[in-house]
Amino acid sequence: MATETIKVEGMSCEHCKHAVESALTNLDGVSTADVNLDQGNVKVDFDDNKVAAPNMYEAIEEQGYDVK
Repeated sequence: MATETIKVEGMSCEHCKHAVESALTNLDGVSTADVNLDQGNVKVDFDDNKVAAPNMYEAIEEQGYDVK
C-alpha cells in the first residue's frame, strides 16, 4: 500500500470534494481518497501494483480540476 498527497487546483466546495474523491475511489486499487479543500489537496491510499500516479492525475483532470 502507498500514500500520495496530490495538489489539486480549482476545488472550492463540497461538490468539488465529492467529484474528486469519487473519481479516485472508482479506480481499481484506490482504497481511500480524502480531499482537504483548505489545503487544496487530496490524500490517496492506493495499491501501487494496481494503479499509478498518472492514472490518478487523469481521473482528477477528467473531473475538470488541475493537478499541480
